[in-house]
Amino acid sequence: MSKDSKLRQEHGNVLSFIPTGEYYFNKGVQAYDRRDIKKALKYMQRAAQLDPYDPVIACQLAIIYTYCEEYRKAIDIFRHILAKLDPGMVECHYFIANNYADLGLFDEALYNARKYLELDPFGEYREEAEELIYILNAEKEDETGSFSYEQDELMARQEEARQYLEAGHFEMALSELNKLIKKYPDFWSAYNNMALAYFYLGQTEKAVAVLMDLLEKNPGNLHALCNLAVFYYHKHDDEKLEQIVRGLEKVRPVLLDHQYKLGATFAIVGRYEEAYLWLNRLRKAGFDGDASFYYWLSQAAYHTGRQQAAEAAWEQLVELNPEKKGCEPWNREMEKKMNEKNVQFVLDRLNSAELPERFFGIFMIGLSSNRSDIVSHPDFKPLDDFTLAEKIYLAHVLESDIRERFDPDEVFVHGHNIACILHSHYGPMFPGYTNLMIAWFSIFLTGLKRGERFQNEAGFAAAFDYLWHRQKGDKVSQQAIAKEYRISVSTLRKYANRIKSLL
Repeated sequence: MSKDSKLRQEHGNVLSFIPTGEYYFNKGVQAYDRRDIKKALKYMQRAAQLDPYDPVIACQLAIIYTYCEEYRKAIDIFRHILAKLDPGMVECHYFIANNYADLGLFDEALYNARKYLELDPFGEYREEAEELIYILNAEKEDETGSFSYEQDELMARQEEARQYLEAGHFEMALSELNKLIKKYPDFWSAYNNMALAYFYLGQTEKAVAVLMDLLEKNPGNLHALCNLAVFYYHKHDDEKLEQIVRGLEKVRPVLLDHQYKLGATFAIVGRYEEAYLWLNRLRKAGFDGDASFYYWLSQAAYHTGRQQAAEAAWEQLVELNPEKKGCEPWNREMEKKMNEKNVQFVLDRLNSAELPERFFGIFMIGLSSNRSDIVSHPDFKPLDDFTLAEKIYLAHVLESDIRERFDPDEVFVHGHNIACILHSHYGPMFPGYTNLMIAWFSIFLTGLKRGERFQNEAGFAAAFDYLWHRQKGDKVSQQAIAKEYRISVSTLRKYANRIKSLL
């Protein structure tokens, strides 16, 4: 080989390794996902220098400038994209609106948010743009430029309702959400939370009705569609579930929380391949997930034959929640004993000689996604063998129309809601879950005979939780339990005494 030809070959090899704009773009995205903003900005600036006509690179650079609070630089780039690079990239109007809002320029923010909705009325950021407009309108009503009272009230009520939901106080959450929607009828997240509250209370029909109302007012709301899929799954409405899922399969969300919502929804309804696609994508991007994220990632990996990935995700879950150790989806023995969906487990409770245990079995029917398998099972005892109290409670969990006629004072409703609160605090994987729930129904049945109405659901749930731990010898304080259930210590003591009188 001649010297010249060797030099030409070496020159060609060097050229093939010169990084391109795409190379630096990918490096920048990886750094951004790791929240290494300094490197992300450096890489993306270099990518934009090497490929100045790529609108995607320019958009990502502007997003990083927004993160760095360089709002004017971000706005200039977004405007350049719309004017020169890609006028069809209309989501830039939404990004511009956010930057103007951060600068306190509300008129410009409103203009661009509305422009985005005008150009893409069913776009990916529709819900976010509408909520931004709602908040900006409230902000503009305060002519002094200070944080408006209405926005303050909106956020405070939303946070209060969210805390009620997380604490399992579903009736109180519904009360707050009803007030919120009445005053702010276009605040869409309140509708989704209201639907969840009804669902957790076992009132699936009402939950579906709330979401249908929301989707009529705000078509394409991703959270509503995902929640609706879960509700149809639990209702065993396969036809409507399939219709929703087909639509969700076409969605390609950019926001991380939307990707998480979509992936978790697919996992819940048993579409594990789609679930793994989204949840694993988040994992690769360095998503800082909570315990639920790793739970569904492990489930999706396991059910798609990715055992190693499933075990790795479960290890992450156990680090965040040590009580999950031994409850792996591949641990069939634990699954059989503890999974609330297990038909035989529920049937065993229903056929128990003890009434509280049978009530717990009925409660599990209400939670189960296998209701039809349970009630049609040959071991499901004839309805004539159920006591009147069991029939009334069964009518409640199955949402029968006759329930109001036999429970006009809603005593069974309150008893069930208290069980739901306890379930939300512990769940079927809690080692003492079954005994705890049976003990609650024992208290409920005794109170039923003595005329107790169980109206303060949070008070009874907290008091029972406290007494349960004390009975086991656990060291718990009244202050800690009261704080967890968001009630006063005096209220906890009051209802603890009420429960003691039933023992």
